[in-house]
Amino acid sequence: MNPITQALAEAARSLNSTSDTARLDAELLMAEALHIDRDGLLLSPPDRRVPKRFWTMVERRQAGEPVAYITGRRAFWNIELHVGPGVLIPRPDSEVLIASALEHFDGRTPKCILDLGTGPGTLLLAALDLWPKANGIGIDSSRRALSYAAANARRLGLEPRAEFRLGDWAEGVQGPFDLILCNPPYVATGAELGPGVAEYEPPEALFAGPEGLDDFRRLAPVFPKLLDKGGLAAVEIGADQAADAAELLAINGLAARVAEDLAGRPRAVLLTWA
Repeated sequence: MNPITQALAEAARSLNSTSDTARLDAELLMAEALHIDRDGLLLSPPDRRVPKRFWTMVERRQAGEPVAYITGRRAFWNIELHVGPGVLIPRPDSEVLIASALEHFDGRTPKCILDLGTGPGTLLLAALDLWPKANGIGIDSSRRALSYAAANARRLGLEPRAEFRLGDWAEGVQGPFDLILCNPPYVATGAELGPGVAEYEPPEALFAGPEGLDDFRRLAPVFPKLLDKGGLAAVEIGADQAADAAELLAINGLAARVAEDLAGRPRAVLLTWA
């Protein structure tokens, strides 16, 4: 048997007890160890010795460390972002915000974009990649996250159109914006999370009070002040928060509807002018 194929099978078995995506994890780690992409690994596994660093990475994953921190990167929408400890890892759930924006603008370009809680630049950079004539601002309270965001913008060639600021949500920001994207903390304090999430990812990007609603309350007055007529504000929510979040955010003339993710779960509140 090809040694790479054999190692993948062995690693997947060893990760079964700590990961719900053991085979995928093994493939991503092997691709990183071989310095190739996952598609190349699957389509044409190289017939060579398994790099020693592969097993080191598997051990780190067995201990619960997220794959994205081990490899230093995570794919999101049409871009790849560099990430590391102290930065919220981009998740497929957040892609519903970009999909909702595409549907809302329907061939038009949102000229001015605001990303609140930008992390490593996730939503802003995905949007700027989609709309080459757009400009945007990403705000985060973490200097570490913003350092990743700025580096990602440079690497993706988006730096001229992306500005990153250290801040407390939209304090001091002047609008209006055509598109506002926001993935705030929305996990209830004490809630159980997937393996490695609470242990490794920054708590300030995850938890938002006993109900997970504290930051929605803080953000609610922001959107009527900064959203332009005809624009869209897309705010990520927990799957059980649709009614509460929509009620909190639909104020001062804004109407709310809920967008679902690919699994049919409520995942975002979409705000437009009524």
